[in-house]
Amino acid sequence: MSGDAKASGVKLGEKADLGKDFAPVSFEEWKKVVEADLKGAEYDKKLLTKTYEGITLQPIYTRKDIENLSYVNTAPGNSSRRGAKSSGYAAKGWEINQEIVTGDAEEFNEALTSDLNRGQTSINIQLDTATKMGKDADYATPAEVGDKGLSISAIKSISRALKGIDLNKYPINVNAGFSALPFVTVLNAYLQKNNIPVSSLKGSIESDPLGFIAENGKLPVSFKSVIDEAALVTKWVIDNKICMKTTGVNVSVYNNAGASAVQELAFAMATAVLYLNELTERGISAKQAAQSIRFTFGIGTNYFMEIAKFRAAKILWSNILEAFGIEEDEREIEIHAKSSTYFQTELDPYVNMLRTTTQAFSAVVGGVDSMHTNPFDEVFNAPDTFSRRIARNTQIILKEETHLDRLIDPAGGSYFIEKLTDDVAVQSWKLFQQIEEKGGMFEALISGFIQGLVKETAESRKKDYSKRKSVLVGTNMYANMKEEKIPSRKTDPQAFFKKRSEYLQKFRVSGNQEKNSGILEKMQQLVNDNSADVINTATSAILEGATIGEISSAVRAAAEPGINISPLEIKRGSELFEELRNASDAFLAKTGKRPQIFMANMGPVKQFKARADFAQGFFETGGFEMLNNKGFKTPEEAVKAALDSNAPIVIICSTDDTYPELVPAIASGIKSANPSVQLVLAGFPKEQVEAHKASGIDEFIFLGADAYQILSGLMNKLK
Repeated sequence: MSGDAKASGVKLGEKADLGKDFAPVSFEEWKKVVEADLKGAEYDKKLLTKTYEGITLQPIYTRKDIENLSYVNTAPGNSSRRGAKSSGYAAKGWEINQEIVTGDAEEFNEALTSDLNRGQTSINIQLDTATKMGKDADYATPAEVGDKGLSISAIKSISRALKGIDLNKYPINVNAGFSALPFVTVLNAYLQKNNIPVSSLKGSIESDPLGFIAENGKLPVSFKSVIDEAALVTKWVIDNKICMKTTGVNVSVYNNAGASAVQELAFAMATAVLYLNELTERGISAKQAAQSIRFTFGIGTNYFMEIAKFRAAKILWSNILEAFGIEEDEREIEIHAKSSTYFQTELDPYVNMLRTTTQAFSAVVGGVDSMHTNPFDEVFNAPDTFSRRIARNTQIILKEETHLDRLIDPAGGSYFIEKLTDDVAVQSWKLFQQIEEKGGMFEALISGFIQGLVKETAESRKKDYSKRKSVLVGTNMYANMKEEKIPSRKTDPQAFFKKRSEYLQKFRVSGNQEKNSGILEKMQQLVNDNSADVINTATSAILEGATIGEISSAVRAAAEPGINISPLEIKRGSELFEELRNASDAFLAKTGKRPQIFMANMGPVKQFKARADFAQGFFETGGFEMLNNKGFKTPEEAVKAALDSNAPIVIICSTDDTYPELVPAIASGIKSANPSVQLVLAGFPKEQVEAHKASGIDEFIFLGADAYQILSGLMNKLK
């Protein structure tokens, strides 16, 4: 036996017997030791963590937590609840499906060609609002043209966008808005013109009216009408044996508005169930309808919660498809994931690269099929070659350097993740049932129930960011006051609208009279046609020179009126503090200096430094310039220096024990000379607060203080 073993009192035999040498410790025994270490602090308050999902995280998980989860002992491939493929990513890795957000077809083509040659593995087309609404650019508003994606009106623009792209090689995924039908006709015309068999297409062209109305607050025609169009597209894909999804369930819009993982999952399942019911009512089998669906989830920054969310999606979808009578081996789910914009920041934007990395990691471990990782400047700029490359390489590194594409359900068996997956699934199912009781997802959106839930969660997040309970590095903590803003590269919407409008007006008059007559004849056929053949008729019209706007108008000539609802409030968590920093920039531009705070550091360094450092970090998140110093021996010295600085705000930094003597002297000295100066105290000594307020203290800063409220209040007093 070694000396170390003797010293520790552990006696080891010739053969190790782990069960005997290291006897199992029960949870109760462990908890008893921990409670002793807490020295009187409450176990629940110190070690339990409550999440926005309504789930309480435990400090430790054991085998007992998962012993009743039957699916844990099944294998991927044998149970769709752990993934439909027994080989995981080994046979087919996730697609690197990066969005290229530009309105101009030539710019899109140049960027796509470059990115496909540098690691992107599939095509992702985001259409602008005008195209999604079925409007040609010259009949839309400038704000709708090129705003969120590609502006497509006719065959020439799609030809420019896809020039030289091998559609036999790369899957193509299109977010077509509330109805895919108009865009399908343009794409089909392009395929026919270039002799590309439509059956060779892979990917998705997605109709998602609920996702569209949740984000935009309107549908131009009735829900029934757009579902009729979705059914036509789905039947056309089935009839032509095209391997494409046609029904989108995009719940990333809720994530971008601040929804929790449980809410996002419940909304996804409620939306999918509604689409399944509507499509089956229109003659499409449940199996075919299910196979037409592609889910799009946002990816948050709570690493383990996101893994659990993606794994829970498979469980819930399998349960739903079982209820629709679909066999176990046919209950596949296709998940596209995109990093949420809610957690991205304009301040210290390079930190977004780090956020995106953990988001992508969690999505891969959760088993997604394709992914878009946001360029770090996506929320405030037009991504360029550099930002797109870094975003794309994030996924490539996870594949080719980290080798995550060689794993099969890597989270499987983890006590914590398996239990969290089950908790997320259970809570999501409860909310899903509530939505169904309210008439389903559409009715829940109409009534505002969904928006109310998301807003409530977003307000909770906002409160935590405001109090810095939740941290955004570089924004509400660890601000970089020397940061230089990245120059704007955004396209001028008025200039782009003018360019597209003038082009389309020339395009309309370029055809001969015979061709124009042929287009009009086909438009009339479309008005009277509600069969799947409408796509072939519309395709012929596009080939002769018709536009998406003309096709949409003809197809929807007899459609019932549209609807309007309250849209989601899509904001980012960092916007509060970005507003403060913008106000600081405006103050600098107006006065030549930032709003200043004089630091009345009292006593020796060891007496004030901790609170002075805290104060500096606290106020710099609001864009304030801190006038620091080595400290003052007497209140009189501090008062004179503070008044000489002409700073409109003064913060006193010392210890609770010294405040009763220091605060009255400093406060009276400053306030008597300049009553407008705002006095702040670093700390919150409860027994002294009222006395300090009476002395003239206006604000207190401390851990847990509402930083945004304090900072904005002080900033507003300087205006």
